[in-house]
Amino acid sequence: MTSRVLNWVRRSRILRASVSLWPVVAVVVLVLFGLSRSTSGQAPVPFRSPPPGSPPAKIRPYSEFGGCPEEPAQFHRCAQEKAKTFVPPRTPDGKPDFQGYWNRIGIRNLENIEEHPESLDGSGGRSSIVDPPDGRIPYQPWAAAKRDAHFDKYLDAGQFCLPDGAPRFLWGATKFVVQTPGYVFMLNDYADTYRIIPTDGRPRIGPKIRLWQGDLRGRWEGNTLVIEPTNQLAETTLDHIGNFITPDSKIVERLTMIDKDVIYVTASIEDAKVFTRPWTVAFGWRRNPNPKYESWEQGCWEGVQSSLKYTDDGRRRSRGAFEK
Repeated sequence: MTSRVLNWVRRSRILRASVSLWPVVAVVVLVLFGLSRSTSGQAPVPFRSPPPGSPPAKIRPYSEFGGCPEEPAQFHRCAQEKAKTFVPPRTPDGKPDFQGYWNRIGIRNLENIEEHPESLDGSGGRSSIVDPPDGRIPYQPWAAAKRDAHFDKYLDAGQFCLPDGAPRFLWGATKFVVQTPGYVFMLNDYADTYRIIPTDGRPRIGPKIRLWQGDLRGRWEGNTLVIEPTNQLAETTLDHIGNFITPDSKIVERLTMIDKDVIYVTASIEDAKVFTRPWTVAFGWRRNPNPKYESWEQGCWEGVQSSLKYTDDGRRRSRGAFEK
């Protein structure tokens, strides 16, 4: 009995001491935050891309999947070679069988698809832009300035559970893929967004009809699934930093299995009003090997209000998210 009382007293002292430290910790955090703010009064972005000519950003080490390094540029080169010889499993109608649960690789977080350092909530990463070779999105000057100002002004549309559009859907959360003759179905476990992709050559809808996920049409070129989204509803942000495309950007997505558990993915983007040249992002999907895996619903739906608390710092909902 005495020992239990003594232990209770010790725990109480520790608890009181830890509680008494919270005000001190809070003050330190606030001071550090204040010191870290830029001279313009805006908070710096810890996952902003380093200026050209900077040394490589500090990141966590990459892994290897399907015999290819995960780092995007290396994965891109390795996957191109493996795609030449790998023979994928087939569905009953003879198409490459992509069915199952998949997680992204290469693009390890949604902070910035260009190179960025490790931060409090992410592992950092090398650029997933493989063309141009410098790993930079080739913005026109006005578009680069718009991207640079985005994070300080707007909240990413994903924080409000809005559909992510193309091509960002491909590097979102866990994917569940189902195939039937003439269709490929993809379910994203974040916000229950999904794609129904006809592959039977049907005509597109009219140009005046705009959809969150666009008008999707797919086709098989050998072992590669080619998807061309059009008619997207609004400007699409590609990450939290604010890289973006417009509803008029031309997008071509390609998915090729290079190992029974790895799919090589690229998305090429062209828009002469925004970019100085076409550019390409490359990454991958790895299969979830757990046969008992279940994709549970995430409590996130369009119009959710919980993220409105983040607007207290002056930022607004993502530009273009509600434009018609």
